[in-house]
Amino acid sequence: MGSITKQFKSVRGKLFFTLCIIVLSIILFLIIVNSFVLEKYYQYAKSNQLKNVYNTINAYYNGEIQVNDMEDELDQISIKNNFDIIIRNVQGTAVYLSNKDFLANVKIIIDFWGANGRQEYQILEETDNLQVRTIKDTETKINYIMLSGKLDNGFQTYIRIPLSSIKESVRISNSFLYTIATIVIIVGGIAIMYISKSFSNPISEINSIAKKMSNLDFSHKYVVTDDDEINELGQSINVMSDKLEATINQLRNTNIELEKDIEKKSKIDEMRKSFISDVSHELKTPIALIQGYSEGLLENVNSDSESRKFYAEVILDETNKMDKMVKQLLELTKLEYEKREFNNTTFNIVELEKEIVRTSQVMLDEKGVKVEFDTEDKIEVFADDMYISQIVTNYLTNAIKHVKEIDGQKYIKITNTVLQDKGKVRVTVFNTGNNISEENLTRVWNRFFKADEARNRDDGGSGIGLSIVRAIMNNYGNDFGVQNKDNGVEFYFDVDLTN
Repeated sequence: MGSITKQFKSVRGKLFFTLCIIVLSIILFLIIVNSFVLEKYYQYAKSNQLKNVYNTINAYYNGEIQVNDMEDELDQISIKNNFDIIIRNVQGTAVYLSNKDFLANVKIIIDFWGANGRQEYQILEETDNLQVRTIKDTETKINYIMLSGKLDNGFQTYIRIPLSSIKESVRISNSFLYTIATIVIIVGGIAIMYISKSFSNPISEINSIAKKMSNLDFSHKYVVTDDDEINELGQSINVMSDKLEATINQLRNTNIELEKDIEKKSKIDEMRKSFISDVSHELKTPIALIQGYSEGLLENVNSDSESRKFYAEVILDETNKMDKMVKQLLELTKLEYEKREFNNTTFNIVELEKEIVRTSQVMLDEKGVKVEFDTEDKIEVFADDMYISQIVTNYLTNAIKHVKEIDGQKYIKITNTVLQDKGKVRVTVFNTGNNISEENLTRVWNRFFKADEARNRDDGGSGIGLSIVRAIMNNYGNDFGVQNKDNGVEFYFDVDLTN
């Protein structure tokens, strides 16, 4: 019982019953119109037909229409239209009679027009020359429409038609409609079931897909077969399914990343310990040097002024290195753990690069290396020029430290490549020299990483510069990296163009 009720409440059931009601309503309307309007319309049509015949007969007698045999023409009109016609001259003699039975009632019709009590009538139309009325004979129970009119030549004309045929036609027509209604209900019911099924099946399929989507199952898709609204809805469901699936996958990936972040946070203490250990290791040497040279000064190990000056310069140099390293660590911490607000402006990056090369000329001369440029004269970018300058400086300094002669070549090359599709410019700094091992290609960005632990302190650096580059690029969300070339190493980073 519940299943049947559910079927009635479904789209298919509602559509089926709605179409059935419409079909039945149309049939009922036809029966009502047939019963109450058809007879009135028939009377109106026959009245016009009587008047047309009257006008034709009048035209015969006044000579407007020439005929060879008047009586033959009138017989044809009578037979063709099922009319009874009587025409009397001015003396009252019947000059034409289409029906002998009609003659028996002529005197009653002419003299009394229903006044003898046998006939009931109702005037439908009346003018100066003619009158149309309905007549019901109370004895014979026959209904008529009768026209009485005077011709232009003075003849009197009477035309009538029985109404019993129309009543019988209405009855037969209604009976036929009942039969047709039964057939239409049976055939239409089958057709409506098929139509409702063709409409409801796609909706049921879409509903099934939507239920699967609610259970996060996006494997099913609606097959579009046409351009109608239901298929458009199906297409929209497919699009929504794809977008939901993509969004949920993105949420899952985000959740995985959050889990990784939580895992990373659980290792913060360990990272802090490692950080303190690294800093302690890096500060150990300069502190020991400062301590040793300070004691030497205090104990007057060397009394001459040149030695004391040397000791003081060493202490000052190590102090400056410690100060620089601490500042770099502070800046790196801010970049990695705080949301930085960059002071972005528009500037010519080519001009900035050339200025950095100019200020680094002393180191370049010491290494005996030249810097080549492969770039346009002017490329305007939108970024914080201080941080971009820091990146270029770190790359260039790193290149100067590691540049070597390979296959008779020794040079540094700065290239600017405009990436129009991304709206960025890629800056690359290449130096000839040894390649970086595969395991170190990603480690070079770590704090205090030094690929060559044996290098001296004067040109070894603190190992923080590339970590700062990574932090700046991560804040901008731009690409950066390093890759080995046939005769050297190339570092790169992207900057947003002004537009």
